[in-house]
Amino acid sequence: MHYEFSDCVLLNTVMAARAMTRRYDAQLRRFGVSVVQFSVLMVLRQKRDEPVSHMARRIAMDRTTMIRNLELLMRKGLVSSAPATKGNGRNFKLTQEGERLAEELVPHWQEAQREVRALLDPPQADSLLSALRTLTAG
Repeated sequence: MHYEFSDCVLLNTVMAARAMTRRYDAQLRRFGVSVVQFSVLMVLRQKRDEPVSHMARRIAMDRTTMIRNLELLMRKGLVSSAPATKGNGRNFKLTQEGERLAEELVPHWQEAQREVRALLDPPQADSLLSALRTLTAG
């Protein structure tokens, strides 16, 4: 049986993710943060006061990757850490500088959103988002 590799769902998803990452990175690069760090900042911006593992799970990120990015954002002065009130974990929150930067980043993220949506017809964009959520939840 012959398989057409160019029709591979995984290959096309990875290629699309790389293209999307480049597009969003182009909007955020001048602020010194990557799209992964942006995602972490947005999680912290929600102020849920939750364990690292919960934050990571909400954005489908490995816990160790989340910790690595939190520590990097701490070195940049955007995030602070304190011992958790229960257990031996740590609580993370945005510093004033982190809050300011997160607020400043949102319009640039929105611009990247508009750019990507402009590449698709509105029904395609909605279908794509729905399909991505289904795949992530599955």
